[in-house]
Amino acid sequence: MDKAPSNSISEQDIDALIAAHDGDVALLYLYLCRRSFDAESAARTLCRTGSDIASAAEKLRRLGLFPAAPAQAPAPASKPVPPPEELPEYTADDIVRRTAEDAGFKSVIDETQKLLGHALSGADMKTLFGIYDYLALPPEVIFELLNYCVDLFREKYGPGRPPSMRAIEKEAYVWANNELLTMEQAERYIEQRREQRQLAASVKNALGIRDRELTPTERKYIGEWLDMGFGADELAAAFDRTVTNTGALKWPYMNKIIQSWHQKGLHTLIEINEKDAVSRKPAAPAPAQKKSNADNLAALKNRLKSLDRE
Repeated sequence: MDKAPSNSISEQDIDALIAAHDGDVALLYLYLCRRSFDAESAARTLCRTGSDIASAAEKLRRLGLFPAAPAQAPAPASKPVPPPEELPEYTADDIVRRTAEDAGFKSVIDETQKLLGHALSGADMKTLFGIYDYLALPPEVIFELLNYCVDLFREKYGPGRPPSMRAIEKEAYVWANNELLTMEQAERYIEQRREQRQLAASVKNALGIRDRELTPTERKYIGEWLDMGFGADELAAAFDRTVTNTGALKWPYMNKIIQSWHQKGLHTLIEINEKDAVSRKPAAPAPAQKKSNADNLAALKNRLKSLDRE
């Protein structure tokens, strides 16, 4: 009997499968390396329920790991499909079972309760399980996520106010959509965000905003400007031009100036000063004031007196 051709699995796919920490996902991946996708056949072959197969298939698609099969199988996605904005509904039995069977999830629960300083409610447990199971973030990445959210809240509100699970879930979606699946990726992201917050604080100071927090719209403007590559000095120059021309900080007006610089490829003060300097026309001399009739009469009398003396 001829030996079936072997299928090689890339190291990248292996790492992603390990990061998914889901045996059904790995089994379905191997199954699809040998044959086309058929949910009923896969369920029978792998001794799983149809729901298990559907869940594993969806996770493979989101991870971009739906492999090409010898027959006609769904083409792999070029990148993970962004997850929906709400996690699936999990039952208490689902969570109890996985907590007992999965040491990774148990460690995530313990670390979360330690960092937040309180026991998790039933709703909190479902959210945390969704981050672990549905978003497929590895335990060590979730630890980084938790510490990052705690640091953000401490920076914003001071010590003693831990982040809510809703806030952690919202940030988890950002990490999942940015494919932060390793410690190195998570650490790099955290460092980039820290630098951006420092820049935003410098910009806030340059704009003279010191007695209040930025509004969401203001943060959005500043974030977009920083993403374009502008620094605090360049934004301070745009602020100066805005106030000079309008008499106040008008965010849409300032945004137009910065957008104009960005479109022209001007991102440093040197470039801006050389190629987009504000043209200032010399001020026109003030019109001479007309002399009053009394002034003219006095001047005439003085002239007559001088003639008499001559």
